Amino acid sequence: MNAEYNKIIQNVQMGQYAPVYLADGEEPYYLDKLTDIFENKVLQPHERDFNLTVLYGKDAQWQDVVSACRRFPMFAEKQVVILKDAAQLRGGEGDDKGLNALLGYIEHPSPSTIFFIEHPFKKADVRTRFVKRVKEKGVHFTSDKVKDERLPDWIEHHGKEIGFAIPRQEAEMLASYLGADLQKIANEIEKIRINVPEEKQLSAQLIQKYIGISKEYNIFDFPAMVTGNDRDKLYRMLSYFLANSKAAPMPLLIGSFYTHFNRLYTANFMKGKTDKEAAAALGMAPFFVKDVMAQLPRWPLQRVERCLLLLSLYSTRAVGIDSAADDRELLKEMVGRMLEA
Repeated sequence: MNAEYNKIIQNVQMGQYAPVYLADGEEPYYLDKLTDIFENKVLQPHERDFNLTVLYGKDAQWQDVVSACRRFPMFAEKQVVILKDAAQLRGGEGDDKGLNALLGYIEHPSPSTIFFIEHPFKKADVRTRFVKRVKEKGVHFTSDKVKDERLPDWIEHHGKEIGFAIPRQEAEMLASYLGADLQKIANEIEKIRINVPEEKQLSAQLIQKYIGISKEYNIFDFPAMVTGNDRDKLYRMLSYFLANSKAAPMPLLIGSFYTHFNRLYTANFMKGKTDKEAAAALGMAPFFVKDVMAQLPRWPLQRVERCLLLLSLYSTRAVGIDSAADDRELLKEMVGRMLEA
């Protein structure tokens, strides 16, 4: 999911180091992982006592940082200097305040030092001479927040990276209920793996047992309730989402509805086809095809098209275009108009 991060990891594994790294951004997950790698993986255990220096921006002066970087390694080819919470670095005046005070070192870095700068929770100012020189001399990595609509993709990819298959439905469940905290998501998945090490794939049952998320109320199933016959369950789910708006953010809900209505749209052209042919066109297991095809008498092509237009309308309203309504009001209004479409 993050090509820049993967490139840094690959180079580190091959022993190819830049003289300076600046890792910044609002998403701490990748920053924490990179900091841990430079702190614990670059040097051998017996080399760290003399060749690993960890400084904190709130406690260190810029002169302390430069002095540490200019030292020679002892009994090793390289030394590692890590500056954590770099935004709080003190010292310097005027344009040379904070990180810019390190500019002299960045322009002429020591070839025997690997200098890693952790700048969490916000991006460093790319307009400064400091950041420009880092890009010229080393690596500037920015860890951006994963957008809500991309969270299920990230979760699926994370599962592949750790050898634990996470189907789309389960990825949507986790994204909906855990939010955009990547470390929290990774921790919850790892908790399941520790409890059931023999399992190779995540299921709704495992999520419910070890995380406590109920499959009864998840946004992946909600669109099928809107187009189905079970009105009692639909209104229970709608009431739940209206009372727990964080469990159903509009961007994720709209994405789930788009997937569902796109399948209904395609299914209208699959009449008379075999379940296997329909499954291939719909991108789903043959087992679920009959449920989709059974909805077509109530959801002909024209009605599905009207709902797709509604989704386009509410996807813009959800980001504040031509609407000041909150997610609860938008959800209630959108579902009502879909039922009447």
